[in-house]
Parts: sequence; structure tokens; C-alpha cells
Amino acid sequence: MSLVSRFRVEILLFLLLLACYAYFPPRWADWNQNSRLNLTLAIVDDGSFQIDRFVANTGDYAKYNGHYYSDKAPGTSFLAVPVYAAVRPLLQTAPVQRMIERVGSSAAFGETLRPDGSGLAMEKVYFALVLMIVSFVTVAVPSALLGVLLYRFLELFDLGASWRVALALIYGLATPAFPYSNAFVGHQQVAAMLFVSFWMAFLIGQRRLAPHWSLLIGVLLGWTLITEYPAALIVAGVGLYLLVVLPDRRWIVGAALAGVPPLALMMAYNDAIFGTVMPVGYKYSELWQAEHQSGFMSLAGPNREALWGITFGVHRGLFLLAPVLLIGLAGFVAWWRSGTHRRELAVCVWAVVSFLLFNGSSVMWSGGFGVGPRYLVPMLPFLAFGIGAFVATWGAQWRVRAVLGVTGVWSFLNVWAQTIGGQSFPQYQPNPLLDYSLPELVAGNVARNLGMVLDLGGWASLLPLALVVLPGLVMLFRSVEEKRSLQVEGRWIENRELRTENRELRTEN
Repeated sequence: MSLVSRFRVEILLFLLLLACYAYFPPRWADWNQNSRLNLTLAIVDDGSFQIDRFVANTGDYAKYNGHYYSDKAPGTSFLAVPVYAAVRPLLQTAPVQRMIERVGSSAAFGETLRPDGSGLAMEKVYFALVLMIVSFVTVAVPSALLGVLLYRFLELFDLGASWRVALALIYGLATPAFPYSNAFVGHQQVAAMLFVSFWMAFLIGQRRLAPHWSLLIGVLLGWTLITEYPAALIVAGVGLYLLVVLPDRRWIVGAALAGVPPLALMMAYNDAIFGTVMPVGYKYSELWQAEHQSGFMSLAGPNREALWGITFGVHRGLFLLAPVLLIGLAGFVAWWRSGTHRRELAVCVWAVVSFLLFNGSSVMWSGGFGVGPRYLVPMLPFLAFGIGAFVATWGAQWRVRAVLGVTGVWSFLNVWAQTIGGQSFPQYQPNPLLDYSLPELVAGNVARNLGMVLDLGGWASLLPLALVVLPGLVMLFRSVEEKRSLQVEGRWIENRELRTENRELRTEN
């Protein structure tokens, strides 16, 4: 059997998720993303951490000693540096410059601009192209791989391939993971690094990976810390889990040391700018100072408004946006009652509870422009993992399948509407779906996408994606059925050979 045949389901799942993610490029005027890309551009183009040349495109900056800097954790920007450095010479060539000019004059793209805006200047298109490339490599690809990893890790519950594919698609396309899987922010990068670390630690504990792989876990967890500071909560959970499951606990020292270089890189970066190794970018932000200075770095302790707002609130409620994730909570209960793999359950529960409490303690819990509570995105694969335990316990019941189907479809439609309705994510609308996303979609204002390169505007721009995704889904589930048939046939042949051997033994006796 060829390598492609062996991993056909996983390859198709990866390509399907990647197509959906990459089809919608990052938003062009997003301060959060621009701030991070500004740092990447400054490092490669200017050999500097100062973003003075680019600061006009963002309000997320720090000002110190008369110069401007990104106020974000630098991990995402650092990851993009080698990518941009590699493609920069190509972007300067005449053919690419002509393509940029053609995009700048595209009628389909022109329809997505504000009438009172400044238009598609060459430098804007160039910036958007760089943003699309670095986001694709550093966010979209890891996010699609995360879906494949979830598919594989769900074997923990002895689920069939069809269930595992369905749950991976639900996580990847019907939760807030989708809008952030091609956005140049750290949410999905962190989700991928944390869940990969968790999976590798599990394999080490099962003696399916050698203990020296814990060094890679250390690097991943260290880079997670410099990409999103709140991820330290889940890093602590995964690190403790690794300590418990390591066959030789002396390797934990190596894992800890492997996490030092990313932290040293961040400390050197902060020292070069602010004269301290501490991450103090937000201290020098010129905007949102009242929020940043509330409590401890905007943390004022868990409060009812924030906790309700990020769970069931109309504006940013996770379980109102994607109710299928409620099944993950029920799955945790089923998982506990099963009495199996409770260490792994503890990691997942900690990831979810710690992030809910953290986000519910922030005065900035709504997150500005976003689809759902974006600060919770790193915990979502751990919560989605709980759906696997739920299905393993009750998935045979038709009522359970109906609930999963209804909540899954609603989650998919709601998440996609809020993601592709309009040229920016919803911001402060009381009801983002009804007050912003649906009206934009009814007006044909579909988010910029690759279909517009073909001069397809509005709803028509989604046709190329549909022509790829629908056949892809058919191929994916057909491959799942073929895999199941081969497994059944293999067991039948194995049993037949065993019966033949038994008959031969009886004859000899």
C-alpha cells in the first residue's frame, strides 16, 4: 500500500480544511493583525523593531522614547520573519508587481471597499499579499494540521473513522476556530502548539514515542508563551501532564531547558526596546490605557457579566454562537464516568476552565472585532475533544445523533455567517448575527476571497470554493468507507486464516 493510500483520509481532510481556511484571506484593515505584520516587515525590511514607517495602519502600538513598536506578544511576528524573508525577492519581481496592479484595478475587489476610502493603492495590495502569504504558512497550514491531529487523537475513544472525520470537520469549520484559522494573530497558532504538545506527551506516556521527543514539546510550549501570554495556564497543565507520564522523569529537565530559547528571544526583544526583559508592551500603548491599567493588566477577577458574556451572551457567547460545543461539556461528564484516561481528561478540563475564568476576569473580555469570544480559541480543541467522549458513550442513539446534527448545522451556519458577512468581523453590535452579518450577506457584501481574483463578486465569488469543497467531501467520506471496508476485509481474512490453522491442528491431532 502506498503512503498516499495509507493516509488518504488524513490528506483529504487536511486539504479540505486548508481550502476553506485559505479561501478567505486575512482582513486588510485589522489593527491586531497589522500590528504583528508591521513588526515582521520592520525586522526584514529595516532591520529594526521600530514600526514607525507602518504605524498608520494600526492603533495597536506602543510608543516609547519617540518611536513606535508593536504592543503584541512577538511570537507570531517572529514566526513570519523567515517566511517573508524567503518570498520578499519574488514579490519584488516584475510579474508579481504586474499582478498586484491587476488586483488593484479589479472590479470585484473594488466593490468591497468603502466609497469614502483611499482605494487600492499598490502599497496596500502589497501589504495584503504579504499578510496573506505569512498567514497561510504560519496559521492556515498549522490549523489544517490541527484538524488532522484531532482526527487521529480521537482514536483514544475507539471511534470509527467516519465519526472522527465528522468531529474534526465540526471543530475546524463550525466553531470560532474557523475565522481565526487564516488570521495573523496567535489564537490558532497557540491552539495548534498546545494540542500537538498534549498529543505528543500522550504518545510518550503510552511508550509510542521516545522520551527525547519531550525536547520538542519544550520548544513548542516555550514558543506558545511568547505568542499569547495567557496560554501560560494551559502550558502549565500540559507541562504537569508531561511530568506525570514521562517514563524517565529526568527528561523533564531537558524539556524545560528546550523551552528557554524562545523565552530568551522574547526577553532580548523587550530589553532592546523597553530596557527590561518583562513583556511591558501594553504598558506603553497609547490606546485603551484605562482598560490596560484596570486591575492587573486588565484582569479584575471573575465577574458575572463577563462570564455570561463569553458563554451564553448574545454579543459574544461561545455556546450561543456554536452550541455544538456544549456537547463537549457533557462529554467531560461521560468521560469521567467511564473511569478511563482520567489524566487526559484533567488536562482538557483544566484548559477549558482556566481559560473561561481568565477571560471572564478581563475588562476587555469582548475582544473588539471578532467572531465569538476570540480569547477562548486556544482552549477549543480540548473542548472539542470532549465531544468524542460524548459520542463514544451515547453516539449509537438516534436522538443523540439528531442533537449533534442540529447543533452542528446551526454552529456551522452561524460561524460562517459571522465570518464571511462583511469586510470586517463584527465589533460592538448587540446581536452580531442579526445586526451586522446577515444584513451584509443579504446585501451581497461577502468577505474578500480568492473567487474575486476571477472577478466574481458577491455570492458568486463563493462558487469556486463550493466546486472544490463539495467533491472533496464526497471523496473524503468515500475514502472513509473504503478504509472501513478494507479493515473489515482484513479482519475477515485474518479470522479465516485462524480458522484454517485451527482445523489443520485438529486434523494433526
